[in-house]
Amino acid sequence: MSTQEPEREERIEGTYDPDAVEPKWQDRWLDDETYAYRGESDDPNTAYSVDTPPPTVSGSLHMGHLYGSTLQDFAARYHRMADGDAFFPFGYDDNGIASERLTERELDIRHGDYERREFQQLCREVCEEYEADFTEEMQELAVSVDWSNTYKTIEPRVQRLSQLSFIDLYEQGREYRERAPAIWCPDCETAISQVETEDAERSAHFNDIRFDLADSEASASDVSGERSEPRAGPRESVTISTTRPELLPACVAMFVHPDDERTDDLPGSTARVPLFGHEVPVYEDERVDREKGTGVVMCCTFGDQTDIEWYQAHDLDLRVAIDESGTLTETAGEYAGLSTHEAREAIVEDLDDAGHLESREAIDHDVQVHERCETDIEFRVTEQWYVELLDKTDEYLEAGSEMEWYPEKMFTRYQHWVEGLEWDWCISRQRDSGIPFPVWYCAGCGETILAEKADLPVDPLSDEPPVDACPDCGGGEFTPEGDVFDTWATSSLTPLINAGWDWNEATGEFEFDNPELYQFDLRPQGHDIISFWLFHTVVKCYEHTGEVPFESVLINGHVLDENREKMSKSKGNVVEPRAVMDEYPVDAIRYWAASSSVGDDFPFKHNAMKQGEKLLQKLWNASKLVDSLAPADPTEPDEFAAIDEWLLASLDDLTREVTDHFEAYEFAKARDELRAFFWHTFCDDYLEIAKQSDADSTAYALRTAHERFLKLFAPFLPHITEEIHRTLYADSSVHRADWPEPAGYEADRAAGETALEVIGALRGYKTDNGLALNEPLSEVAVYGDIDGFEDAVAGAMHIEQLERLDDPPALSTEIVGVDLDYATVGPEYGSKVGDIDAAIDAGEFAVSNGKLHVADEVLDADLFELREKRTYAGEGDFVETDSAVVIVR
Repeated sequence: MSTQEPEREERIEGTYDPDAVEPKWQDRWLDDETYAYRGESDDPNTAYSVDTPPPTVSGSLHMGHLYGSTLQDFAARYHRMADGDAFFPFGYDDNGIASERLTERELDIRHGDYERREFQQLCREVCEEYEADFTEEMQELAVSVDWSNTYKTIEPRVQRLSQLSFIDLYEQGREYRERAPAIWCPDCETAISQVETEDAERSAHFNDIRFDLADSEASASDVSGERSEPRAGPRESVTISTTRPELLPACVAMFVHPDDERTDDLPGSTARVPLFGHEVPVYEDERVDREKGTGVVMCCTFGDQTDIEWYQAHDLDLRVAIDESGTLTETAGEYAGLSTHEAREAIVEDLDDAGHLESREAIDHDVQVHERCETDIEFRVTEQWYVELLDKTDEYLEAGSEMEWYPEKMFTRYQHWVEGLEWDWCISRQRDSGIPFPVWYCAGCGETILAEKADLPVDPLSDEPPVDACPDCGGGEFTPEGDVFDTWATSSLTPLINAGWDWNEATGEFEFDNPELYQFDLRPQGHDIISFWLFHTVVKCYEHTGEVPFESVLINGHVLDENREKMSKSKGNVVEPRAVMDEYPVDAIRYWAASSSVGDDFPFKHNAMKQGEKLLQKLWNASKLVDSLAPADPTEPDEFAAIDEWLLASLDDLTREVTDHFEAYEFAKARDELRAFFWHTFCDDYLEIAKQSDADSTAYALRTAHERFLKLFAPFLPHITEEIHRTLYADSSVHRADWPEPAGYEADRAAGETALEVIGALRGYKTDNGLALNEPLSEVAVYGDIDGFEDAVAGAMHIEQLERLDDPPALSTEIVGVDLDYATVGPEYGSKVGDIDAAIDAGEFAVSNGKLHVADEVLDADLFELREKRTYAGEGDFVETDSAVVIVR
């Protein structure tokens, strides 16, 4: 085709320079507010909204943040083009234990050494530094966040919403304050919730400890109170097994199973706790595991959940032997002041000296730890605030099932968490940096006094209660609540924060500033926080609005190292995002991020990013070629050459497929199909044809296809597509352009694909024979359906005479070798294998009825595989494709 160009100021020239292009557009997008939410629609069905996860301000961003944020961005960019707008905010989760521990680590301090407000200010200063880094890295990754819609979970507006949530749930009867056993972290010195615990392997010992019975005339009673037959001789002691001998001073009872004949003489008796001397009763309870140990279990306040159940069911005494810091109390006598681990060893040594340690066995076992600091948890009786969960688990499970899960299998994790709940949600924390409870208590009667909604946010430590006298007893003195909310009690409100949920004093109702956003279309997050963030968000939003907060949930996996192992500092295999961003173009990193199916853990691979770099160069070079081959704005022709219309029809099909994949959050499939068609069909095949084409329709097909590719690639490769599109097609951003739709082109797809196969085969033929690609071929005969595409084949491959064959050429199949399955042949034929190999090499074998006859042996079909070659005995060279036979004469 003609290469004559009209005058145009800008051209695609030189090599692609991502170091110059990427920061240029990052700055331009910010200046132009390219990704700002316009909010022009009131219809929640047309306003696409993403409830983005606010990263916890606990340190630097890691590869998981980079990967997860990029996946979210694929969805936001696609829907912004397809739906016309997208709400894509960004938050910083900067309140709670994580931010406190970051501050302590950064400044080498302890929160307890500072006044509360002073320490809070230090947390704000440290968090602001990290938040600035977060923002910079997200912008460098080209995450298309609307930076005018950001929030911090500690800012006043969010504090107000968090306190509103508390008051609303309290008024609904969904919250309560109770003094009861709670999960406790001795290092963070605060209560935590069930979701904040995880299992960790620890080295420990099983200690068999003998308890003397205080009454050697021990006898048993059944449930009716009647005495059972005594044993021949009275038992003088019992033995229990424990990994936590430091809990002996907290022992309050012993338990046996009512159906265990080994211990049926023990209920009703009393045992004396070794070293500490206090006596404890022996009870029956079906929760005792008869398969473990001697069948006798000690109950301490508290070692585990079962201890708590027994304590409550049997109204047992409370012996507090461990304080809030994990140090033994005065209840432990001479062991007071020791840590639990120090006391464990000291008590075992003294038990041994006193003759009460019968055996000790080293083991490795899982214990529950606080996921933030990996400290072994304890259980302490404290006064805490709870959100009631256990009475509504069926409703919360049903609410989860109303959302679309991508991938679907991740719903199982949500289901298992809900079905395994054992505790209501403890939302109070004994820390400094957090959102205060809007609560005071009457000093006289303990009545709970809530802040007025209009006054929020409040801090009871500095603000006065809204009443002068207690409404219950009339008292005038009040005690402020000193605890703060659990981090998740606030971050679980992100859909409400983002949609502007608030209390309207005039109407007396909760309302949204942006009702079109709720329910949100998408909640993207990692699979590790389904039980944390997702579940609690469902609970909060369901209770506040009566509906689930999301239409769909997108769950991403973890980034592993190149050996598919979890990254950890201890292994030395952590890949830092900054190092990756310094080494590769951001678009190449984004290409890698689309490498795996959503939900799967997948490895960090340099090779995938190098492939991304190659794609960028391919797209750039193809753009230069298109720019040189076709005028800037060609007119659509009345008639198309067959290959041109075939290209546009094929591109219509590709557009449908890519669109379907984006709608289903199948980013890897969208990327791979798009890349394959662009690289092989468009660049390798069609561009070569276009160079030789004189058809008027070729220029139009080139420009139409090229601009379509830029839009389809835009969610994956935002920088290079913006650079090329702005240079060649428009002054406005490609990321605000309409998503492509099929244009309705029709063509004989099969014939066109066969024609491209023939071109590819002839290109390989020329390469194999040392011919230049533009070397003329005198005569080529083709058997196969290339109807209408003959000129395209002849022009692309410089064929002087192209013949269509009505009948297939005479081809024969020749066996050129035999491959044996030695893993099976070796053991079965032993020393004969050498003879079999020699006969095969000499060609002394035959195949009959699917069996190999060789060296006087007959091998079944599953023991060998034939290597065959198709041959042509006629004039010329033979090349075969999947759909055609080509003869070059």
